[in-house]
Amino acid sequence: MSTNPIFDNTEIAFSLKNDSELERAYFLFKMISIEPLVRIGTAATNFAIKANLPIEGLIRSTVFDHFCGGVNEEDCLPVINKMFLNGVSSVLDYSVEGKESEKEFDASMNTILKIIDFAKNIDAIPIAVFKPSGFGRLDLYEKVGNNKELNQSEQEEWTHVVNRFDIVCKKAKENDVAVLIDAEESWMQDAADGLVTTMMQKYNTEKPIVYNTLQMYRHDRLAFLKNEYQKAKDGNYYLGYKLVRGAYMEKENDRAKEKGYTSPICISKLATDKNFDEGLKYTIDNLDYISLFAGTHNEESSYLLMELMATKNLKNNDSRVWFGQLYGMSDHISYNLANKGYNVAKYIPFGPVKDVMPYLIRRAEENTSVAGQTGRELTLLAKEKKRRKTL
Repeated sequence: MSTNPIFDNTEIAFSLKNDSELERAYFLFKMISIEPLVRIGTAATNFAIKANLPIEGLIRSTVFDHFCGGVNEEDCLPVINKMFLNGVSSVLDYSVEGKESEKEFDASMNTILKIIDFAKNIDAIPIAVFKPSGFGRLDLYEKVGNNKELNQSEQEEWTHVVNRFDIVCKKAKENDVAVLIDAEESWMQDAADGLVTTMMQKYNTEKPIVYNTLQMYRHDRLAFLKNEYQKAKDGNYYLGYKLVRGAYMEKENDRAKEKGYTSPICISKLATDKNFDEGLKYTIDNLDYISLFAGTHNEESSYLLMELMATKNLKNNDSRVWFGQLYGMSDHISYNLANKGYNVAKYIPFGPVKDVMPYLIRRAEENTSVAGQTGRELTLLAKEKKRRKTL
């Protein structure tokens, strides 16, 4: 633990929230902390949306506006500009999930291209992001990753997936906007990893533009990182990696049990934390070829990264190191880091309210299941409410 616990400063953490926004945040995290309420709320919301009940206004004014930037890029601009005044950049995340058709995949690609165009003249948006499943079917990635023979139709489909990746990464390089490619389920990840490595070899010739994502709750990711580093050195190109703990643990463990193979997930939270921190150390030791985007809501890991940077005599704003958190969460980490001059970006989900609901429901469920996360948010919000009352 750092001897200078900067993340306790709630005045800096919540300086962008007025009193009513502070109250709303406290109310939302209080609701999220009650698991049965989340289950009931999720079921009721899903029903209301399917039944076309007029609840979008209610969702928009509560959970949507807390965790999302808006319904489209322009709608997000007030949030983006406001955060950037306090030194926090934005990663616009088009959070529409569960698409399956070629038409929808093309639409998703075009949205990402639009974001890159939108971002090129806005200093506050240095990074774009997309999910592999936004550009192609999960089953197809799985088949390719397992080296199974594709029929003619699948081969054409895969060619389209490769082309979508290439078009977006080429555009990112032309506009000097970094692009983060998210990680998903392990059984589709091999194909995605291969594709992202190809894009790095092609477009990361002068500096990292294309970033892959490593979910460090997988026990094989550190070895993968070391292997990719060797390939990059040999091939003389640069690596960009977003390190996260991971988002599909229950699904991964259930599938491994059902199909009778060893789960790719670390055996404990402690092992995951150790793996994540080892990943931080390895990237900081090898910044000659690797740039890092540390996507974490964990205070200890954030302090560790600060200490690793200090030990290497790196400037706080070294362009090769970024900290990242989700919009609506961990403001005590984001804004206190930005206040010290570190590179910080918030993932800002956006999209039509109805289409973004699966994302919002997952956020609520994850917050409910992550021990301590919601409690920490509530403690800090209560502390800031109390501080303001004494002014």
